[in-house]
Amino acid sequence: MIITLSPYFRLILSRFPYIVLRVEMTTAARPTFEPARGREKDLGALSKQYSSRDLPGHTKLKYRQSGQGAQDDLRSRDFKRELEEREERERSGKRRRDGASDSREAKALPQSTNLDADEPLRDSSSDEDSDDEDNAAELQAELMRIKKQRMEEEERREEEKRQQEEKIRMENILSGNPLLQGGSSSGKEFKVKRRWDDDVVFKNCAKGEPDSAKKGFINDTLRSEFHKKFMDKYIK
Repeated sequence: MIITLSPYFRLILSRFPYIVLRVEMTTAARPTFEPARGREKDLGALSKQYSSRDLPGHTKLKYRQSGQGAQDDLRSRDFKRELEEREERERSGKRRRDGASDSREAKALPQSTNLDADEPLRDSSSDEDSDDEDNAAELQAELMRIKKQRMEEEERREEEKRQQEEKIRMENILSGNPLLQGGSSSGKEFKVKRRWDDDVVFKNCAKGEPDSAKKGFINDTLRSEFHKKFMDKYIK
């Protein structure tokens, strides 16, 4: 490495030759050199693992084998002869198709030659059209009849459903009104159902309400009518 010194340093070295200069290069221009060199000496770099997908593949060039259009196969083929054979096959097939069509036309010709000029021509197309019209009219009439039957059936079902709903509604009205059941054959006396809290201790004890002599109200939970009934019903 060649180091160029300034004239000032040259003068000092000429007068003091025993001075040893220590020259160090800066590392500011290579900031990643030391870390990279440290990784190379690291213990983790001694053993590395690579994925099989990262390894190089298809490292050999593949050539065409025999039967895949290789150069040897192409040299041994006669392309002109193959082209002529294909053209001949196409021409022979076309002749066969033309001969078959001519034979069909020849078979159809005798039918037209045997026709009599005096015989009136029958318009088969008009007969077929009239038959088709008759069939269409019959189908239309049948369709209308089926539609009418379905409409009548639907109306009958709706009427039956309406009558059934009206019958159920009247039965609910008669059974829901207890006043209308007084003259029934059961002969039971009609009684209004009492509430579950009619006989409690503090029932109807508002200010100004008249006392009822039948209930025998007493402000004592142990001697009240409710307590006595409760004990008679569930304890005794």
